[in-house]
Amino acid sequence: MTVSTQSNPDAIEAERLRVLRSFDILDTDPEQAFDDVMLLAARICDAPVGMVSLAAGDRQWFKAGVDLPAIGPAGAFCGHAMRWPGVTQVRDAALDPQFADHPLVTGPTGFRFYAGAPLIDDQGLALGVLCVFDSRPRPDGLDETQRMTLEVLARQVMALLERRRALRERRRSDEAATAAVEAARQVTGKLAESDARFQAIADSMPQMVWSSRPDGHHDYYNARWYAFTGAAEGSTLGDAWGDMIHPEDQERARTAWRASLSTGEPYEVEYRLLHHTGSYAWTLSRAMPIRNAEGAVTRWFGTGTDIAEMKRLEQAKALLSQELSHRIKNIFAVISALLALSARQYPEAKAFARAARTRISALARAHEFVRPHTESSRPSLDGTTLHAFLRDLFLPYDAENGEPRVAVSGDDADFDDQAATPVALLFHELATNAAKYGALSVPEGRVELTTRGQGDRYVMTWRERGGPALSGPPQGAGFGSSLLALSVEGQLGGGLEQTWARKGLEVVADIPATALAPRRAAGQLT
Repeated sequence: MTVSTQSNPDAIEAERLRVLRSFDILDTDPEQAFDDVMLLAARICDAPVGMVSLAAGDRQWFKAGVDLPAIGPAGAFCGHAMRWPGVTQVRDAALDPQFADHPLVTGPTGFRFYAGAPLIDDQGLALGVLCVFDSRPRPDGLDETQRMTLEVLARQVMALLERRRALRERRRSDEAATAAVEAARQVTGKLAESDARFQAIADSMPQMVWSSRPDGHHDYYNARWYAFTGAAEGSTLGDAWGDMIHPEDQERARTAWRASLSTGEPYEVEYRLLHHTGSYAWTLSRAMPIRNAEGAVTRWFGTGTDIAEMKRLEQAKALLSQELSHRIKNIFAVISALLALSARQYPEAKAFARAARTRISALARAHEFVRPHTESSRPSLDGTTLHAFLRDLFLPYDAENGEPRVAVSGDDADFDDQAATPVALLFHELATNAAKYGALSVPEGRVELTTRGQGDRYVMTWRERGGPALSGPPQGAGFGSSLLALSVEGQLGGGLEQTWARKGLEVVADIPATALAPRRAAGQLT
Protein backbone atom coordinates (compact mmCIF):
# COMPACT_ATOMS: atom_id res chain seq x y z
CA MET A 1 0.00 0.00 0.00
CA THR A 2 1.24 3.50 -0.82
CA VAL A 3 0.20 6.39 1.42
CA SER A 4 -1.43 9.12 -0.68
CA THR A 5 0.35 12.48 -0.69
CA GLN A 6 -3.10 14.07 -0.71
CA SER A 7 -3.79 12.73 2.79
CA ASN A 8 -3.78 14.81 5.94
CA PRO A 9 -0.10 15.66 6.75
CA ASP A 10 -0.65 15.01 10.46
CA ALA A 11 -2.13 11.61 9.67
CA ILE A 12 0.80 10.75 7.40
CA GLU A 13 3.31 11.71 10.10
CA ALA A 14 1.44 9.65 12.72
CA GLU A 15 1.46 6.62 10.41
CA ARG A 16 5.14 7.13 9.64
CA LEU A 17 6.04 7.19 13.35
CA ARG A 18 3.91 4.10 13.95
CA VAL A 19 5.75 2.20 11.22
CA LEU A 20 9.13 3.36 12.52
CA ARG A 21 8.32 2.25 16.07
CA SER A 22 7.19 -1.12 14.77
CA PHE A 23 10.81 -1.92 13.96
CA ASP A 24 11.73 -1.45 17.65
CA ILE A 25 15.03 0.05 16.47
CA LEU A 26 15.20 3.42 18.26
CA ASP A 27 17.84 3.72 21.00
CA THR A 28 19.18 0.21 20.41
CA ASP A 29 22.86 -0.72 20.57
CA PRO A 30 25.09 -0.61 17.47
CA GLU A 31 24.79 -3.57 15.10
CA GLN A 32 27.50 -4.78 12.74
CA ALA A 33 25.16 -5.18 9.76
CA PHE A 34 24.15 -1.50 9.82
CA ASP A 35 27.72 -0.36 10.50
CA ASP A 36 28.97 -2.40 7.51
CA VAL A 37 26.42 -0.83 5.15
CA MET A 38 27.26 2.67 6.41
CA LEU A 39 31.02 2.12 6.05
CA LEU A 40 30.61 0.65 2.56
CA ALA A 41 28.50 3.65 1.50
CA ALA A 42 31.13 6.08 2.81
CA ARG A 43 33.93 4.12 1.17
CA ILE A 44 32.32 3.88 -2.26
CA CYS A 45 31.29 7.56 -2.14
CA ASP A 46 34.83 8.54 -1.05
CA ALA A 47 33.44 10.38 1.98
CA PRO A 48 34.92 10.47 5.51
CA VAL A 49 31.58 10.26 7.34
CA GLY A 50 28.56 8.03 6.75
CA MET A 51 25.35 7.65 8.76
CA VAL A 52 22.15 5.63 8.99
CA SER A 53 19.74 8.27 10.31
CA LEU A 54 16.13 7.78 11.45
CA ALA A 55 13.65 10.66 11.93
CA ALA A 56 11.82 10.12 15.23
CA GLY A 57 9.47 13.06 15.66
CA ASP A 58 11.48 16.11 16.77
CA ARG A 59 14.82 14.30 16.95
CA GLN A 60 17.21 12.66 14.51
CA TRP A 61 18.64 9.35 15.80
CA PHE A 62 21.59 7.50 14.31
CA LYS A 63 21.61 3.72 14.11
CA ALA A 64 25.09 3.82 12.57
CA GLY A 65 27.66 6.57 12.21
CA VAL A 66 28.80 9.51 14.33
CA ASP A 67 26.96 10.10 17.62
CA LEU A 68 24.52 13.04 17.47
CA PRO A 69 26.01 14.91 20.48
CA ALA A 70 29.39 14.91 18.73
CA ILE A 71 28.22 16.66 15.58
CA GLY A 72 25.08 18.58 16.47
CA PRO A 73 21.68 18.48 14.76
CA ALA A 74 21.64 16.87 11.32
CA GLY A 75 17.87 17.05 10.88
CA ALA A 76 18.00 19.92 8.40
CA PHE A 77 20.03 17.84 5.94
CA CYS A 78 18.30 14.50 6.48
CA GLY A 79 14.83 16.04 6.63
CA HIS A 80 15.56 17.67 3.28
CA ALA A 81 16.66 14.36 1.73
CA MET A 82 13.58 12.53 3.07
CA ARG A 83 11.27 14.73 1.02
CA TRP A 84 12.61 13.56 -2.35
CA PRO A 85 13.06 10.20 -4.07
CA GLY A 86 16.50 9.10 -5.23
CA VAL A 87 19.71 10.71 -4.00
CA THR A 88 19.62 14.31 -2.72
CA GLN A 89 22.92 16.18 -2.91
CA VAL A 90 24.13 19.44 -1.36
CA ARG A 91 27.31 20.10 -3.32
CA ASP A 92 28.54 23.06 -1.25
CA ALA A 93 26.54 23.74 1.91
CA ALA A 94 28.47 26.95 2.58
CA LEU A 95 26.98 28.43 -0.60
CA ASP A 96 23.47 27.08 -0.04
CA PRO A 97 21.21 29.58 1.79
CA GLN A 98 19.30 26.70 3.36
CA PHE A 99 22.38 25.24 5.07
CA ALA A 100 25.07 27.96 5.14
CA ASP A 101 24.37 28.82 8.81
CA HIS A 102 23.94 25.20 9.95
CA PRO A 103 26.25 24.26 12.89
CA LEU A 104 27.56 21.26 10.93
CA VAL A 105 28.80 23.73 8.30
CA THR A 106 29.98 26.58 10.53
CA GLY A 107 31.16 24.46 13.46
CA PRO A 108 34.28 22.31 14.00
CA THR A 109 33.14 19.60 11.59
CA GLY A 110 33.08 22.07 8.69
CA PHE A 111 30.92 19.85 6.47
CA ARG A 112 30.45 21.17 2.94
CA PHE A 113 29.05 18.23 0.94
CA TYR A 114 26.07 16.00 1.70
CA ALA A 115 24.38 13.17 -0.18
CA GLY A 116 21.49 11.11 1.14
CA ALA A 117 19.11 8.41 -0.08
CA PRO A 118 15.80 8.07 1.81
CA LEU A 119 14.91 4.87 3.67
CA ILE A 120 11.47 4.14 2.22
CA ASP A 121 9.23 1.32 3.42
CA ASP A 122 6.76 -0.60 1.27
CA GLN A 123 4.06 2.05 1.91
CA GLY A 124 6.23 4.80 0.44
CA LEU A 125 6.91 6.35 3.86
CA ALA A 126 10.38 7.87 4.38
CA LEU A 127 11.67 6.68 7.77
CA GLY A 128 15.15 8.13 7.58
CA VAL A 129 18.20 8.49 5.37
CA LEU A 130 21.42 6.68 4.46
CA CYS A 131 23.80 9.58 3.95
CA VAL A 132 27.43 10.67 3.67
CA PHE A 133 29.15 13.92 4.61
CA ASP A 134 32.41 15.42 3.34
CA SER A 135 34.37 18.42 4.60
CA ARG A 136 35.24 19.46 1.04
CA PRO A 137 32.78 20.85 -1.48
CA ARG A 138 32.16 18.60 -4.48
CA PRO A 139 30.84 20.65 -7.39
CA ASP A 140 30.38 17.56 -9.56
CA GLY A 141 28.65 15.58 -6.81
CA LEU A 142 28.54 11.79 -6.89
CA ASP A 143 29.04 9.89 -10.11
CA GLU A 144 26.37 7.55 -11.48
CA THR A 145 27.86 4.44 -9.83
CA GLN A 146 28.08 6.16 -6.44
CA ARG A 147 24.47 7.39 -6.66
CA MET A 148 23.22 3.95 -7.64
CA THR A 149 25.24 2.40 -4.81
CA LEU A 150 23.74 4.78 -2.25
CA GLU A 151 20.21 3.95 -3.43
CA VAL A 152 20.86 0.19 -3.40
CA LEU A 153 22.44 0.35 0.05
CA ALA A 154 19.48 2.40 1.33
CA ARG A 155 17.24 -0.46 0.22
CA GLN A 156 19.66 -2.80 1.97
CA VAL A 157 19.16 -0.85 5.22
CA MET A 158 15.40 -1.25 4.83
CA ALA A 159 15.91 -4.96 4.24
CA LEU A 160 17.96 -5.14 7.44
CA LEU A 161 15.23 -3.26 9.33
CA GLU A 162 12.61 -5.62 7.98
CA ARG A 163 14.79 -8.63 8.83
CA ARG A 164 15.30 -7.31 12.35
CA ARG A 165 11.57 -6.79 12.85
CA ALA A 166 10.78 -10.21 11.44
CA LEU A 167 13.22 -11.92 13.78
CA ARG A 168 11.85 -9.99 16.77
CA GLU A 169 8.30 -10.97 15.92
CA ARG A 170 9.42 -14.57 15.50
CA ARG A 171 10.88 -14.66 19.01
CA ARG A 172 7.67 -13.19 20.43
CA SER A 173 5.35 -15.45 18.47
CA ASP A 174 6.34 -19.00 19.32
CA GLU A 175 2.66 -19.96 19.16
CA ALA A 176 2.44 -18.72 15.59
CA ALA A 177 5.19 -21.03 14.27
CA THR A 178 3.86 -21.19 10.73
CA ALA A 179 3.77 -17.42 10.39
CA ALA A 180 7.27 -17.10 11.87
CA VAL A 181 8.71 -19.65 9.42
CA GLU A 182 7.13 -17.80 6.50
CA ALA A 183 8.54 -14.49 7.74
CA ALA A 184 12.00 -16.04 8.01
CA ARG A 185 11.70 -17.42 4.47
CA GLN A 186 10.80 -13.98 3.17
CA VAL A 187 13.66 -12.37 5.03
CA THR A 188 16.12 -14.96 3.70
CA GLY A 189 14.93 -14.21 0.21
CA LYS A 190 15.48 -10.50 0.72
CA LEU A 191 18.99 -11.10 2.07
CA ALA A 192 19.81 -13.25 -0.94
CA GLU A 193 18.50 -10.45 -3.14
CA SER A 194 20.67 -7.97 -1.24
CA ASP A 195 23.72 -10.19 -1.75
CA ALA A 196 22.96 -10.32 -5.44
CA ARG A 197 22.65 -6.54 -5.53
CA PHE A 198 26.04 -6.12 -3.85
CA GLN A 199 27.57 -8.54 -6.33
CA ALA A 200 26.03 -6.56 -9.18
CA ILE A 201 27.35 -3.27 -7.78
CA ALA A 202 30.87 -4.65 -7.27
CA ASP A 203 30.97 -6.18 -10.75
CA SER A 204 29.75 -2.97 -12.37
CA MET A 205 32.46 -0.82 -10.80
CA PRO A 206 35.41 0.23 -13.02
CA GLN A 207 37.80 -0.69 -10.20
CA MET A 208 38.96 -4.06 -8.99
CA VAL A 209 37.20 -4.85 -5.70
CA TRP A 210 38.33 -7.39 -3.15
CA SER A 211 37.76 -8.34 0.46
CA SER A 212 39.79 -10.10 3.10
CA ARG A 213 39.32 -11.75 6.44
CA PRO A 214 40.93 -10.08 9.50
CA ASP A 215 43.95 -12.40 9.15
CA GLY A 216 44.62 -11.10 5.61
CA HIS A 217 43.20 -14.11 3.73
CA HIS A 218 41.64 -12.75 0.51
CA ASP A 219 38.28 -14.43 -0.02
CA TYR A 220 36.55 -12.34 -2.71
CA TYR A 221 37.37 -10.58 -5.99
CA ASN A 222 34.92 -8.93 -8.36
CA ALA A 223 34.69 -9.64 -12.07
CA ARG A 224 36.92 -6.64 -12.91
CA TRP A 225 39.87 -8.28 -11.11
CA TYR A 226 39.64 -11.45 -13.16
CA ALA A 227 39.10 -9.50 -16.40
CA PHE A 228 42.14 -7.30 -15.71
CA THR A 229 44.55 -10.03 -14.60
CA GLY A 230 43.24 -12.88 -16.74
CA ALA A 231 43.55 -15.17 -13.69
CA ALA A 232 41.23 -18.15 -13.36
CA GLU A 233 38.36 -17.51 -10.96
CA GLY A 234 39.36 -18.50 -7.43
CA SER A 235 43.04 -18.95 -8.29
CA THR A 236 44.16 -15.82 -6.40
CA LEU A 237 42.30 -16.45 -3.14
CA GLY A 238 44.25 -16.56 0.08
CA ASP A 239 47.77 -15.14 -0.30
CA ALA A 240 48.18 -15.93 -4.00
CA TRP A 241 47.41 -12.32 -4.96
CA GLY A 242 51.03 -11.38 -4.19
CA ASP A 243 52.28 -13.56 -7.02
CA MET A 244 50.41 -11.32 -9.50
CA ILE A 245 52.60 -8.34 -8.54
CA HIS A 246 55.85 -7.45 -10.30
CA PRO A 247 58.77 -9.20 -8.51
CA GLU A 248 60.43 -5.84 -7.75
CA ASP A 249 57.26 -4.57 -6.01
CA GLN A 250 56.14 -7.72 -4.15
CA GLU A 251 58.05 -7.18 -0.91
CA ARG A 252 56.96 -3.55 -0.65
CA ALA A 253 53.30 -4.47 -1.21
CA ARG A 254 53.37 -7.40 1.23
CA THR A 255 55.21 -5.36 3.90
CA ALA A 256 52.61 -2.59 3.69
CA TRP A 257 49.78 -5.17 3.90
CA ARG A 258 51.32 -6.86 6.96
CA ALA A 259 51.68 -3.45 8.61
CA SER A 260 48.00 -2.63 8.00
CA LEU A 261 46.90 -6.02 9.34
CA SER A 262 49.00 -5.43 12.45
CA THR A 263 47.94 -1.84 13.16
CA GLY A 264 44.48 -1.64 11.58
CA GLU A 265 45.58 1.42 9.61
CA PRO A 266 44.26 1.88 6.04
CA TYR A 267 46.29 0.17 3.32
CA GLU A 268 47.57 2.14 0.32
CA VAL A 269 50.39 1.21 -2.04
CA GLU A 270 51.26 1.51 -5.73
CA TYR A 271 52.65 -1.49 -7.56
CA ARG A 272 52.82 -3.05 -11.00
CA LEU A 273 50.14 -5.73 -11.44
CA LEU A 274 50.22 -8.49 -14.03
CA HIS A 275 47.83 -7.68 -16.89
CA HIS A 276 46.04 -10.33 -18.93
CA THR A 277 48.22 -9.31 -21.91
CA GLY A 278 51.29 -10.58 -20.05
CA SER A 279 52.69 -7.11 -19.31
CA TYR A 280 52.58 -5.25 -16.00
CA ALA A 281 50.44 -2.15 -15.36
CA TRP A 282 50.73 0.34 -12.53
CA THR A 283 47.91 -0.05 -10.00
CA LEU A 284 46.89 1.87 -6.89
CA SER A 285 45.65 -0.55 -4.21
CA ARG A 286 43.70 0.73 -1.20
CA ALA A 287 41.86 -1.02 1.62
CA MET A 288 39.85 0.04 4.67
CA PRO A 289 39.08 -2.05 7.76
CA ILE A 290 35.52 -2.77 8.91
CA ARG A 291 35.28 -2.83 12.71
CA ASN A 292 32.71 -4.17 15.16
CA ALA A 293 31.30 -2.30 18.17
CA GLU A 294 34.39 -3.22 20.23
CA GLY A 295 36.71 -1.78 17.59
CA ALA A 296 38.07 -5.11 16.37
CA VAL A 297 38.60 -5.52 12.62
CA THR A 298 36.07 -7.96 11.20
CA ARG A 299 36.81 -7.54 7.49
CA TRP A 300 38.83 -5.57 4.97
CA PHE A 301 37.37 -4.09 1.79
CA GLY A 302 39.79 -2.98 -0.89
CA THR A 303 39.99 -1.62 -4.41
CA GLY A 304 42.59 -1.65 -7.15
CA THR A 305 42.68 1.23 -9.64
CA ASP A 306 44.49 1.13 -12.96
CA ILE A 307 46.82 4.18 -12.90
CA ALA A 308 49.01 3.22 -15.86
CA GLU A 309 47.75 6.13 -17.97
CA MET A 310 48.32 8.55 -15.10
CA LYS A 311 51.91 7.30 -14.78
CA ARG A 312 52.48 7.80 -18.50
CA LEU A 313 51.12 11.34 -18.29
CA GLU A 314 53.38 12.10 -15.32
CA GLN A 315 56.43 10.88 -17.23
CA ALA A 316 55.47 12.91 -20.30
CA LYS A 317 54.96 16.00 -18.15
CA ALA A 318 58.36 15.51 -16.50
CA LEU A 319 60.08 15.18 -19.88
CA LEU A 320 58.36 18.33 -21.16
CA SER A 321 59.29 20.23 -18.00
CA GLN A 322 62.93 19.18 -18.34
CA GLU A 323 63.02 20.21 -22.00
CA LEU A 324 61.52 23.64 -21.25
CA SER A 325 63.91 24.10 -18.34
CA HIS A 326 66.85 23.24 -20.58
CA ARG A 327 65.73 25.80 -23.16
CA ILE A 328 65.28 28.49 -20.49
CA LYS A 329 68.77 27.80 -19.17
CA ASN A 330 70.14 28.19 -22.69
CA ILE A 331 68.36 31.55 -22.99
CA PHE A 332 70.09 32.76 -19.81
CA ALA A 333 73.43 31.62 -21.26
CA VAL A 334 72.77 33.38 -24.59
CA ILE A 335 71.82 36.64 -22.86
CA SER A 336 74.96 36.48 -20.71
CA ALA A 337 77.11 35.83 -23.79
CA LEU A 338 75.50 38.73 -25.65
CA LEU A 339 76.30 41.06 -22.75
CA ALA A 340 79.93 39.88 -22.76
CA LEU A 341 80.24 40.49 -26.51
CA SER A 342 78.62 43.89 -26.18
CA ALA A 343 81.06 44.84 -23.41
CA ARG A 344 83.99 44.06 -25.71
CA GLN A 345 82.52 46.26 -28.42
CA TYR A 346 81.72 49.06 -25.98
CA PRO A 347 84.45 49.08 -23.29
CA GLU A 348 82.84 52.03 -21.54
CA ALA A 349 79.86 49.72 -20.71
CA LYS A 350 82.06 46.95 -19.27
CA ALA A 351 81.10 47.69 -15.64
CA PHE A 352 77.40 47.75 -16.53
CA ALA A 353 77.69 44.52 -18.50
CA ARG A 354 79.53 42.79 -15.63
CA ALA A 355 76.85 43.80 -13.12
CA ALA A 356 74.05 42.72 -15.46
CA ARG A 357 75.73 39.37 -16.10
CA THR A 358 76.08 38.62 -12.39
CA ARG A 359 72.38 39.36 -11.86
CA ILE A 360 71.41 37.15 -14.81
CA SER A 361 73.67 34.41 -13.39
CA ALA A 362 71.84 34.67 -10.07
CA LEU A 363 68.51 34.27 -11.82
CA ALA A 364 69.84 31.30 -13.81
CA ARG A 365 71.05 29.68 -10.58
CA ALA A 366 67.64 30.23 -8.96
CA HIS A 367 65.94 28.66 -11.98
CA GLU A 368 68.30 25.69 -11.96
CA PHE A 369 67.67 25.14 -8.26
CA VAL A 370 63.87 24.87 -8.51
CA ARG A 371 63.60 23.64 -12.10
CA PRO A 372 66.67 21.51 -12.97
CA HIS A 373 66.60 20.41 -16.61
CA THR A 374 67.84 16.94 -15.61
CA GLU A 375 67.85 14.98 -12.36
CA SER A 376 71.67 14.92 -12.45
CA SER A 377 71.79 18.71 -12.52
CA ARG A 378 69.62 19.05 -9.40
CA PRO A 379 71.67 20.53 -6.53
CA SER A 380 72.70 17.88 -4.03
CA LEU A 381 70.77 19.50 -1.18
CA ASP A 382 68.11 18.32 1.24
CA GLY A 383 65.09 19.35 -0.79
CA THR A 384 63.91 22.67 -2.15
CA THR A 385 63.79 24.83 0.96
CA LEU A 386 64.76 28.46 1.43
CA HIS A 387 67.83 27.69 3.54
CA ALA A 388 69.11 25.12 1.05
CA PHE A 389 68.67 27.60 -1.77
CA LEU A 390 70.43 30.43 0.11
CA ARG A 391 73.39 28.30 1.12
CA ASP A 392 73.82 27.29 -2.50
CA LEU A 393 73.52 30.94 -3.61
CA PHE A 394 76.23 32.07 -1.15
CA LEU A 395 78.79 29.35 -2.01
CA PRO A 396 80.92 31.74 -4.18
CA TYR A 397 81.51 33.94 -1.12
CA ASP A 398 82.82 31.18 1.19
CA ALA A 399 86.34 31.47 2.62
CA GLU A 400 89.20 29.59 0.96
CA ASN A 401 89.02 26.91 3.68
CA GLY A 402 85.35 26.31 2.83
CA GLU A 403 83.96 28.09 5.90
CA PRO A 404 80.68 29.88 5.06
CA ARG A 405 81.00 33.64 5.32
CA VAL A 406 77.23 34.08 5.16
CA ALA A 407 75.75 32.07 8.06
CA VAL A 408 72.10 31.12 7.50
CA SER A 409 70.07 30.14 10.58
CA GLY A 410 66.54 30.19 12.03
CA ASP A 411 63.22 28.85 10.79
CA ASP A 412 63.41 27.19 7.39
CA ALA A 413 60.50 27.41 4.95
CA ASP A 414 59.08 25.72 1.86
CA PHE A 415 60.21 27.36 -1.33
CA ASP A 416 59.01 27.21 -4.95
CA ASP A 417 59.87 28.63 -8.35
CA GLN A 418 57.59 31.67 -8.15
CA ALA A 419 59.55 33.04 -5.18
CA ALA A 420 62.99 32.08 -6.57
CA THR A 421 63.46 35.16 -8.78
CA PRO A 422 62.79 37.93 -6.21
CA VAL A 423 64.66 36.04 -3.45
CA ALA A 424 67.66 35.48 -5.75
CA LEU A 425 67.73 39.14 -6.76
CA LEU A 426 67.39 40.34 -3.15
CA PHE A 427 70.23 38.32 -1.66
CA HIS A 428 72.46 38.43 -4.71
CA GLU A 429 72.31 42.23 -4.54
CA LEU A 430 73.06 42.25 -0.80
CA ALA A 431 75.95 39.79 -1.17
CA THR A 432 77.41 41.68 -4.15
CA ASN A 433 77.30 45.01 -2.29
CA ALA A 434 78.82 43.35 0.80
CA ALA A 435 81.65 41.96 -1.33
CA LYS A 436 82.31 45.41 -2.84
CA TYR A 437 81.83 47.75 0.10
CA GLY A 438 80.68 45.83 3.18
CA ALA A 439 81.56 42.92 5.43
CA LEU A 440 82.56 40.54 2.63
CA SER A 441 85.10 43.03 1.25
CA VAL A 442 87.60 42.14 3.99
CA PRO A 443 88.78 38.64 5.03
CA GLU A 444 87.55 38.92 8.61
CA GLY A 445 84.07 40.14 7.67
CA ARG A 446 81.02 37.95 8.12
CA VAL A 447 77.25 38.11 7.49
CA GLU A 448 74.51 36.65 9.69
CA LEU A 449 71.23 35.88 7.91
CA THR A 450 68.50 34.83 10.34
CA THR A 451 64.96 33.84 9.42
CA ARG A 452 61.95 33.34 11.66
CA GLY A 453 58.25 32.63 11.22
CA GLN A 454 55.87 34.92 13.09
CA GLY A 455 52.31 33.72 12.58
CA ASP A 456 51.37 34.54 9.00
CA ARG A 457 54.60 36.54 8.47
CA TYR A 458 58.15 35.48 7.64
CA VAL A 459 61.00 37.82 8.64
CA MET A 460 64.51 37.67 7.12
CA THR A 461 67.27 39.75 8.78
CA TRP A 462 70.65 40.43 7.10
CA ARG A 463 73.41 41.68 9.47
CA GLU A 464 76.94 42.54 8.32
CA ARG A 465 79.74 42.45 10.91
CA GLY A 466 83.50 42.95 10.78
CA GLY A 467 83.53 45.08 7.66
CA PRO A 468 84.48 48.75 7.13
CA ALA A 469 82.71 51.14 9.51
CA LEU A 470 79.74 52.95 7.97
CA SER A 471 79.25 56.67 8.29
CA GLY A 472 75.56 56.60 7.41
CA PRO A 473 73.23 55.90 4.52
CA PRO A 474 74.39 56.58 0.96
CA GLN A 475 73.57 59.84 -0.71
CA GLY A 476 70.48 59.08 -2.79
CA ALA A 477 68.97 55.74 -3.71
CA GLY A 478 70.85 53.87 -6.40
CA PHE A 479 69.78 51.06 -8.69
CA GLY A 480 70.66 48.46 -6.04
CA SER A 481 68.26 50.00 -3.51
CA SER A 482 65.52 50.15 -6.12
CA LEU A 483 66.13 46.48 -6.96
CA LEU A 484 65.84 45.51 -3.28
CA ALA A 485 62.55 47.38 -2.95
CA LEU A 486 61.23 45.87 -6.19
CA SER A 487 62.05 42.34 -5.02
CA VAL A 488 60.60 42.60 -1.50
CA GLU A 489 57.75 45.09 -1.87
CA GLY A 490 56.79 44.61 -5.49
CA GLN A 491 57.15 40.86 -6.01
CA LEU A 492 56.98 39.33 -2.52
CA GLY A 493 54.37 41.77 -1.19
CA GLY A 494 56.36 42.61 1.96
CA GLY A 495 58.12 45.46 3.68
CA LEU A 496 61.82 46.41 3.60
CA GLU A 497 63.78 48.25 6.30
CA GLN A 498 67.49 49.19 5.96
CA THR A 499 69.71 50.46 8.78
CA TRP A 500 73.23 51.77 8.06
CA ALA A 501 74.68 51.19 11.54
CA ARG A 502 78.34 52.02 12.09
CA LYS A 503 79.18 48.36 12.74
CA GLY A 504 77.52 47.22 9.52
CA LEU A 505 74.45 47.24 7.30
CA GLU A 506 71.26 45.65 8.64
CA VAL A 507 68.35 44.80 6.33
CA VAL A 508 64.99 43.40 7.48
CA ALA A 509 62.57 41.92 4.92
CA ASP A 510 59.12 41.22 6.41
CA ILE A 511 56.98 39.24 3.94
CA PRO A 512 53.79 37.12 4.03
CA ALA A 513 54.59 33.51 4.94
CA THR A 514 52.76 32.33 1.84
CA ALA A 515 54.98 34.43 -0.48
CA LEU A 516 57.75 31.81 -0.45
CA ALA A 517 55.50 29.00 -1.72
CA PRO A 518 52.55 30.68 -3.50
CA ARG A 519 51.68 27.58 -5.53
CA ARG A 520 51.26 25.45 -2.41
CA ALA A 521 49.31 28.19 -0.64
CA ALA A 522 46.93 28.46 -3.60
CA GLY A 523 46.44 24.68 -3.58
CA GLN A 524 45.50 24.72 0.10
CA LEU A 525 42.88 27.37 -0.49
CA THR A 526 41.13 25.54 -3.34
